[in-house]
Amino acid sequence: MIAQNNEIDSFRDKVSTIDKKGKRVWLFPQQPKGKFYNLRTMFTAFYLVVLFGLPFLKVNGHPLFLVNILERKFILFGQIFWPQDFFIFAIGMITFIVFIALFTVVFGRVFCGWACPQTIFMEMVFRRVEYMIEGNAAQQKMLAQAPWHTDKILKKGTKWLAFWLISFVIANIFFSYIIGVDELIKMIREPFDQHVGTFVSLTVFTTVFFFIYLWMREQICTVVCPYGRMQGVLLDRNSMVVAYDYKRGEMRGKFKKNEERTLGDCVDCNQCVKVCPTGIDIRNGTQLECVNCTACIDACNNMMDAVGLPRDLIRIASENNIAKNRPWVFTLRMKAYIFAQCVLLGLLVFLLVSRKDVGVTLLRTPGQLYQEQPNNQMSNLYNYKLLNKTFQDKDLELVPENFKGTIKLIGETKLHVPKDGIIAGTMFVYMDKSAMKGRKTPIKITVLEKGKKLTTISTSFLGPFTDKN
Repeated sequence: MIAQNNEIDSFRDKVSTIDKKGKRVWLFPQQPKGKFYNLRTMFTAFYLVVLFGLPFLKVNGHPLFLVNILERKFILFGQIFWPQDFFIFAIGMITFIVFIALFTVVFGRVFCGWACPQTIFMEMVFRRVEYMIEGNAAQQKMLAQAPWHTDKILKKGTKWLAFWLISFVIANIFFSYIIGVDELIKMIREPFDQHVGTFVSLTVFTTVFFFIYLWMREQICTVVCPYGRMQGVLLDRNSMVVAYDYKRGEMRGKFKKNEERTLGDCVDCNQCVKVCPTGIDIRNGTQLECVNCTACIDACNNMMDAVGLPRDLIRIASENNIAKNRPWVFTLRMKAYIFAQCVLLGLLVFLLVSRKDVGVTLLRTPGQLYQEQPNNQMSNLYNYKLLNKTFQDKDLELVPENFKGTIKLIGETKLHVPKDGIIAGTMFVYMDKSAMKGRKTPIKITVLEKGKKLTTISTSFLGPFTDKN
């Protein structure tokens, strides 16, 4: 009995796309047909329109989204962010990770099958092109096993060329998210020798995408992607996943027309296995490779319709829903994730709302002490850096807030900060000796724009040692 159970559960000891000798098992999944596949097709159309259209959307002449890693400039929803705003990105990433965890706890790995770019492009774009060129799953398998001849060379060559061109388009779109679509179009129009580095980068990106969708395919989901590893930790018996109703389906047996069926509803047609893009048998239960694409649900429902049995033998359900026949339960763990998500979202919103339009850094110049000045004054030398986080030029002014004194710029008459630009310089801060409180006097300097207070900088003013210390 133990040996039999070990044999039944042996599928858990290996990845479905690797055989016992460690060699790659190539998959030729059938194209699904059904309600869920149609929904995925509509979602994919919307997804691709958004993905390919976002680089062209602008707010006040600037991209809606830009992730310019080279210049360390990021634009999200028309707002520009700089490395100084990295803490906001850190909170945003933590919020996103908690959201993914919450989403997985509740709905399983549905993101992988419905929204992940890898699955969208592989199953809904490249795989469809493959069906058009090489035929259905059986024809693809026969072509792969056939010797090289004119027909095979023509079909394979056409597919590779199509894959390469699609990969090139994808690489250009992703590149436009980095440098901006206007800059990309400018580079295309200008002479090739002025942008050799850009062309090399595009070629590398294209080759990577081409390699992924021609050769790696489902291995990205089953072997490379870390989210697949997270699934085993995050899922529990109340998570909604693509599941086989073993209570209703077992024992399996072939369907015979006009017979009074005494077996389970599973007719052992293997259609659920044939359409699976990762090559698993969902009847074995939730597995690492399952991306919740719902292709097996469509295949099973079509077969149930054909033999006159009820649908949803394979459906979206939790383990407890099937095993204990009870409705979905809102667990304590889900509540904890939602609470954490709300806290992080609140913090993120607060940081975004309270974010200043101008970033200011003010440091006393290293190695410089105080200086004695006429009229019973002391001075300190400071280095300043002003970052304009908006798309409008700003003329700023620095004035004392909590002390009697003056501020004098060195080499500048005014502080003009260009849009999304940075300026740096040096200045003297003068303070009356009577206002000093000891060796270090805390001071505040106000940043004004046209008389309007933008922010306040706190620093210290260095003076001689006195009894006031």
